[in-house]
Amino acid sequence: MLFSSLTFLYLFIAAIIILYFAVPFKAKNAVLLVFSLFFYAWGGVKYALLMVLAITLGYVFGLLIEKYRGKPIAKVFTGVAVACIISFMLYFKYTDFFIENFNAITGLSIPLLKIVLPIGISFYTFQIISYVIDVYRGEKAQKNPINLAAYIAMFPQLIAGPIVRYSDVARELEHRTHSITKAAEGVRRFIIGLSKKVLIANSMYDLSEIIYAAEEKTVLFYWMYGISIALYIYFDFSGYSDMAIGLGKIFGFNFLENFNYPFISKSATEFWRRWHMSLGSWFRDYLYIPLGGNRVPKWRWLLNIFAVWMFTGFWHGAAWNFIIWGLFFGILLVIEKFWLLKYLEKSKFISRIYILLAVITSFIVFQIPSLGEAFTYIGGLFGAGGIPFASAETLYYLRSYAVLLIAALVGSTPLIKKLATRFSTSEKFGKIANIVEPVMLVVLFAVVTAFLVDSSSNPFLYFRF
Repeated sequence: MLFSSLTFLYLFIAAIIILYFAVPFKAKNAVLLVFSLFFYAWGGVKYALLMVLAITLGYVFGLLIEKYRGKPIAKVFTGVAVACIISFMLYFKYTDFFIENFNAITGLSIPLLKIVLPIGISFYTFQIISYVIDVYRGEKAQKNPINLAAYIAMFPQLIAGPIVRYSDVARELEHRTHSITKAAEGVRRFIIGLSKKVLIANSMYDLSEIIYAAEEKTVLFYWMYGISIALYIYFDFSGYSDMAIGLGKIFGFNFLENFNYPFISKSATEFWRRWHMSLGSWFRDYLYIPLGGNRVPKWRWLLNIFAVWMFTGFWHGAAWNFIIWGLFFGILLVIEKFWLLKYLEKSKFISRIYILLAVITSFIVFQIPSLGEAFTYIGGLFGAGGIPFASAETLYYLRSYAVLLIAALVGSTPLIKKLATRFSTSEKFGKIANIVEPVMLVVLFAVVTAFLVDSSSNPFLYFRF
C-alpha cells in the first residue's frame, strides 16, 4: 500500500484516525501497531512476519544489553543483535548481487535466488540497530513490547523514512500531546508532501521515461533527462518525508526534518547536510565516529570517509551504480576538504553551478543501472558523439513540460515557503491567509485525487530500498 494510493487516502487513513482518537491513550500505541502491521502485510504477510521477528530480536536483546550493561557480555549481545538484524537485510537485499559478482569473477553459473525485497527493510533495519546500540551506550531499554514495536513498525516512516531514532521518540511513545492545531499542521504537511509526490515527482518521472525511450537523442534531451530525474528523486524522497512528518504530527509525534532545500547548496558538503539528513546523521553516529572519524591518522580518516560513502551508496540499492554514486560524493567531499572548498566560497554563482552539475551527473548514475549507458548520458550533456543540440521532438517535449519544469525548479527552493510565511504573518493579509490556505489545501487534495484516478503511472522509488 502506498501513501499515494486511493485505498490509503480514503480508507486506511480514515479508519485509523477514527479508531486512534476513539480509544484511551494507553491503547493508542496498540492501535498504531495493529494498523502498521496491516499496512505492511498488505504487500505480503510473510514480510510482516519477518519484521515482527526482527522487532522481537531487538526487544529481547535490548533487555539483555541493559541488564548486563557494563559487563563484557553486553558488548557480545550488542554484536550478536546487530549481526542478526543486518543479516536479514543482507539476505533479502544483497544475496543475488553477491551471486552475480561471484559468477562474474569465477566464471561459474550459480543460479540467482530471485529473492523479493521486503519494502522498507533498509529503514527498519537501521532503526533496530540504532536502538540496540543506543541501549548499549546508556539509553533505557523499552520494557513494553507494544511501544517498541509501534516505534519500529510505525507506518508513516516505515517504508520511506525518515530514519527515526528511538531516542528521538522514546518520550513521545509514553507521553505525547494531541491537539487540533498540531493535527491541522500534520494534515497541511501531508497534503503538501502528497502533492509533491503525485503532481511533480510523478510528472518528472514520466518526462524522464519519455526521454529515455526516445530514439533520437540531443544535448537538450540529455539535459532534460538529468534535470527531470534529479527533480523526480528529490520530490519523491522529500514528498514521502513530508507525508511521514505530517502523519506523525496527527498522531502526536515530532519527526525530525529530512530535507532542507538541498539544490540551493554551494558544495557537496553542504548538499549532504541538507539531503536525506536522517541517513547522513545515522552513518555519522553509527559508522563514521565508531571507526574513529577524523581523530585518526590521515590515511585512516580517508579510509573511514570512503567506507561511509561506499555503504551509503550500497544502502540505496544492490547494484554497482549505487556504490559508484556513493563513492562519487565521497571523492567530492575529500577534494572539497583538501582544496576546492576555499575556492567555492569565493563565488556563489560558480559554486552553485558546480554542485548542480555534480548532482545532475550523479543522479544519472543513480537512476540508470548500466554504468556504460549512464556514462553515455553524461557525455551527452556535453555533446559527446557529435549529437545535435536540439530537434523538433526535443522542443515539443520542452514546451509540453515547461510549466511543470519551472514549477518544480521553483518548488525546490525556499522561495514559495518564504512568500507563504510572509503572506500569512503580515498584518494586512494574515486573516486572508487563514481562509485561503485551507481552501488551497482542499483544492490540492482534489487535484491529486483526480490525477490518481486518471493516471496509470505512480512509480515507487523505495522498492529498491
